[in-house]
Amino acid sequence: MTGAAFQARDRCAIAGVGQTAFTRDSGVSVLSLATKACLAALADAGLEPGDVDGIVRCQLDKVDTNSLAATAGFSNVTYWGEVSNGGMAPPAQIGQAMAAILAGLATTVVCFRSLNGRSEDRFGSGEHRSATPVVGGRGSYDEYFLPFGLMTPGQVFALLAQRHMAEFGTTSEQLGAVSVICREHANQTPHAQLHGQTLTLEQHQDARMISTPLRLYDFCLETDGACAVVVTSAERARDMKRPPVLIRSVAQAIPANNRAGMMYSSLLRDDITNLAWTEVAEVLWTRAGLGPSDIDVAQLYDCFTISVILQLESFGFCGRGEGGPLAASGTLARGGDMPMNTGGGHLSEGYIHGMNHVVQAVRQLRGDADMQIEGAETSLVTGGPLPISSALVLRRG
Repeated sequence: MTGAAFQARDRCAIAGVGQTAFTRDSGVSVLSLATKACLAALADAGLEPGDVDGIVRCQLDKVDTNSLAATAGFSNVTYWGEVSNGGMAPPAQIGQAMAAILAGLATTVVCFRSLNGRSEDRFGSGEHRSATPVVGGRGSYDEYFLPFGLMTPGQVFALLAQRHMAEFGTTSEQLGAVSVICREHANQTPHAQLHGQTLTLEQHQDARMISTPLRLYDFCLETDGACAVVVTSAERARDMKRPPVLIRSVAQAIPANNRAGMMYSSLLRDDITNLAWTEVAEVLWTRAGLGPSDIDVAQLYDCFTISVILQLESFGFCGRGEGGPLAASGTLARGGDMPMNTGGGHLSEGYIHGMNHVVQAVRQLRGDADMQIEGAETSLVTGGPLPISSALVLRRG
C-alpha cells in the first residue's frame, strides 16, 4: 500500500488517556480496573460516559464489552470489536477504532486493556498450560514443545537471544543496557511499579539466570492494572479538553514463512530473529510518509530485553546485528537521539500488554509526561512480535 493510498493519515486522534495504579495485587476485579481506567480517560478528554458509542477490547481480556458498558455507564454503544492477541493488540485496537470512526460506525471509541497479571493470570508462568500435549496442539503445535519443557514465553525469547548472540555477537551487557535505561526512566515516573528502585549494569549481571541467557532483569514485570484511551476524529478532538495526538499511521502484519499457532511454533521459521515487526515496519513507514529518522521518542514492546534489540533492527534504526551496540550506545536514554520507554516500559513501569506504551506516547506528545522529552513531536509505539504484530506512529496535533 502506498502512502497516497492510505487515506486515514492524521484524520483521527487520541483525545484522552487513563490508567489505574500498577501493582502486584490490585485487590479488585479486572472489570473494576477497566472501568476506572476508562472513566479516567474520558475525564482526561472532558467527555461523559454517554458520549462513548464504541468499544474495542483485546481478545485475551477477561472484561466483556457488555459488562464494561454496564459498569462504566456507556449507554449509547452502537459499535464494538476485538483484536487478538495479548501484546500484539493495542496498536491494532487503535487502528480498529480509527477504522470504525472513518466508516461512520462510531464517533467516540474507548480502547482498553485490563489484567491482574500478578495476582491472578501470570502470563509468564507455564502453570496454566496443560502438561498433557494435545494432538493438533490447539492450533499451535504444542505437542512438539511441551513434552520437552518449552512452556513459557521467557524460554522462547531466551532462544531468540541465544540465536542473536550466536549470529551477531550480541552480549548480555547489551541486554542489560536496555534494563538499566528503562529503570532510569521509571525512576523519573512516580506511578511506575519500580519507581525508587535503582538498577545498575552490575546488578543486572549479578542477577540470577532465569532462562539462559536471560536473567531476572531481562524479564518484564508481572502487573495488576489497566489502561484506556479515547479515539475520535481529529476535527472533534481539537475541541476537547486536551491537545489532540494525531494517529499518523497504523499497521498490522502476518510475517512471511508464518507458522500456525500463538508463540512456540514461531521457532520453526527459517529465521527466528526476523519477526513480524519487519513486515509491520514496511507498511507503517509507507503509510506514515515518515521513517526511523523522523521519530523523536519510541515506546518499544519490551516483554524481554532482547525484543528491544530485535525491534531496533526490524524498524530500521540500525542494520541486522547492530541492535545490541545501538542499545548500549546511550541513544535510547534520556538525552539520547531517540529516548525509549520514557515511563519505564514493561521492564520497570508495568506490563499492561502494551497499552501503557500508548498512554505514555500520548503524554509525551501532549507535553505532560513525568519525564518529558523536550520538543517531542513524533512517537513510535509497537506491539508484541509473536506470531503477528502491529504498530502506530503518533504525532503532536
